[in-house]
Amino acid sequence: MQKLFYPKKNMFKNPLIKNMCEYRDLVDEFDKDYEGTWAKFANEKIDWFKPYDQILDESNAPFYKWFTGGQMNVAHQCVDRHLETKKNKAAIIFEGDNGDQRILTYRELAYEVNKTANMFKNNFGVKKGDRVVIYMPMIPESAIVMLACAKIGAIHSVVFGGFSAEALRDRIIDAEAKLVVTADGAYRKGKPYMLKPVVDIALSSGCECVQNVCVVERNGENIEWIAGRDYSYNELIKEQSSKCQTEPMDSEDPLFLLYTSGSTGKPKGVQHSSAGYILWAQMTMEWVFDIQDNDTFWCTADVGWITGHTYIVYGPLAAGATTVMFEGVPTFPDAGRCWKMVEEYQINQFYTAPTAIRLLHKMGADEPTKYDLSSLRILGTVGEPIDPPAWKWYYEVVGNSNCSIVDTYWQTETGGHVISPLPVATPIKPACATFALPGIIAEVIESDGTPTEIGEKGLMCITKPWPAMIRTIWNNDERFIKSYFGDCKKEGKAIYFSGDGAMIDEDGYITITGRTDDVINVSGHRMGTAEVESAIKKHDNVASVAVVGKPHEIKGEGIFAYVVLKSVPTTQKDQTAEEFALAKEINAMIKTEIGAIALCDGMIFVSDLPKTRSGKVMRRILRSIAKGEKITQDISTLENPNIVKSIEKIFNS
Repeated sequence: MQKLFYPKKNMFKNPLIKNMCEYRDLVDEFDKDYEGTWAKFANEKIDWFKPYDQILDESNAPFYKWFTGGQMNVAHQCVDRHLETKKNKAAIIFEGDNGDQRILTYRELAYEVNKTANMFKNNFGVKKGDRVVIYMPMIPESAIVMLACAKIGAIHSVVFGGFSAEALRDRIIDAEAKLVVTADGAYRKGKPYMLKPVVDIALSSGCECVQNVCVVERNGENIEWIAGRDYSYNELIKEQSSKCQTEPMDSEDPLFLLYTSGSTGKPKGVQHSSAGYILWAQMTMEWVFDIQDNDTFWCTADVGWITGHTYIVYGPLAAGATTVMFEGVPTFPDAGRCWKMVEEYQINQFYTAPTAIRLLHKMGADEPTKYDLSSLRILGTVGEPIDPPAWKWYYEVVGNSNCSIVDTYWQTETGGHVISPLPVATPIKPACATFALPGIIAEVIESDGTPTEIGEKGLMCITKPWPAMIRTIWNNDERFIKSYFGDCKKEGKAIYFSGDGAMIDEDGYITITGRTDDVINVSGHRMGTAEVESAIKKHDNVASVAVVGKPHEIKGEGIFAYVVLKSVPTTQKDQTAEEFALAKEINAMIKTEIGAIALCDGMIFVSDLPKTRSGKVMRRILRSIAKGEKITQDISTLENPNIVKSIEKIFNS
C-alpha cells in the first residue's frame, strides 16, 4: 500500500472544497443533474451580457455546444468586471530576465488592453473573427495583446517564441492570419535574442494573408522595418484612446487557436470557445489552486503553450488574482532564482513542470533552504507524470513538508485540469494524478468501453462532453473526429480519447502511465515508457532519463535508455568503469520495480536530453537516434540544439 500524504489544513484559512465529503457531494451533484450543475456554475461565475437559451446541444456530436444563445466577453470577464472592486490591485507582476520589474494594476491593465484593442481596429482594420498570430516573449504585452483580441472578438493564435520561421509560417498560413504581433527581441540568460528577423523569414513566402506586422520594441535591437507592412507598437499605442467598446461574443464564438505538433504531418489548430473555456479556467483556479483574494500566483510556463493561456493569463485574471510573468529561465543567474522570486513576491502557489523540478534539484538541491518560502501553500506540477524522487524533494525541501502538491493532468485539448488532487481535501499519493475533478467523467477503459481491472493499464477517456473541451481542429473537422473520437466507444457512442494510458488502483486513484504512442512492444508485452523511466529515476545518481524503443532481432523491440547523471567521474577511465557499473545497478532496479521484461537492452549516459524550452523531452529525436536514422526534425526549437549532435556522437562511439 502506497503511503498517503494528508493536506496540512492549518495552511488554509477558507478553502472552497474543505474535505473529501464536499468533493463527493459535488461529484454526486453532477451525477444527478449534469447539465443543471454546469448551468449553476455558469450563472455564478460568468458575467453574461445576454442569458443563454440551452445548456448543452448534443445534436451534432462530437461538435458539442455549450450555453448556446448566451453572450459575454472573455476580456470583460478577466479585466473590466473587476474594476469596481479590484481596480488598484496588482493584476500582473512582471520580472524580466535581467531583473527589471513592472506591475500592472487591474485599472492599468484595462487601460492598456483598451488602447491596444483600438490600435488593432483603427490602424490594422482587425474585426471580429479575424485571426491574429502572436509571436512574443514573456512580457506583459503578450497578455495585453491576447486580451485586446478577446475584447474586439478577434481570434488569437499564440506561437511559442522559440519556434522556427518554418513552424511560424505553417501556423500563419493555416490560420490565415491578417496581423502578426511580435517583438524586436527579448532577453534570455542575460543576453538579447531576436524575434522580428524570424517573422521576416516566415513572411518571405506563402503568407500573403498577412497585411501588417506590429512590433513591440522590448530590447532596442536594430531590426529591419518594411515600409507599409511593419509598425511600432510603442509609437502607435501613444495615439489611442483608453476607452474601447467591448464586442458581445456568442458563447461558442472561438476565443483562440493553439497549434499542437503531432509526431508527423501538419500542426493541429486546436480551437477553443469563449464561455465554456473561461468558465473552466476560473473554476479550476478556484478548486485546484484554492485561489484567495490576496494570493499571488506564479505559473512558470510560457504563454505560447496552453498552460500559459489558462494559468498565466485567463484563469488567474478571471479569478481576480495577481499573476506573475517571468521572462527568464529558472537557473539564471543561479539555481536560486525561483526561490528568490517566491520570497520577494510572497508567492502562494507555484506551478511548474517536473522537468524544471528535476533541473532545480540537480543544480541546487539545497537552494530552497536559503530563502523564506513560508508564503507557499500549494505546489503544482504540469506537463508530464512526476517521478517519486522529484516529488519527494519538491514536497520536503521546497514545500518544507507543509504544502499540498497538486499533480495536474490535462491537455491543450481539455482547456484546463481534468484530473488533479484538491489541495485541502485529497490525500495524496506521490506521482499520482488522484481523482477526476467534479464535472469531468474520466474513465480508464478498453477501446470498446469495458472498464479495466484494478491495476491494469487502459485508455484514459472522458465519456461526457464538458464546457472547456476542444471544439474542433481549425478548418479540419474530419481530423478532429479521427484524432479524438475515432478510437474509443462506450455504449456504441464515440467518446473522447486523450491518447494517454492510465490505471486505477484499489483506492480508485488514477495514475497516468504516458502516451499510448510512447509504448514499447517487448516480445508482445506493452511497456509504457513512463513506467520504465520512473523505475530508473529511483537511482540516487540519476537526474533525468528518457526511454524509447529500439529494433531488436529477437524481441521485435527492445528498451533503450538515455540517462543524465547528477555527478560523473572526472577521468575517462573512471567514467567508463562507473557507467558500466551504473547500467548494471539500474537494470537491477528495473527488474525489482517492474520485472525482467523491462530490462534495458541498451543504455548511454548523456549530459542532457533534447528538450523544448518549455521542458518537453523530444522522444521522436531520441527514437531516430536509437534506430540509426538521420535526424530530419526541426531542432531549432530546442533549448539546446547542439545536444542532438552530442548524443549522436556518444551513441555512435
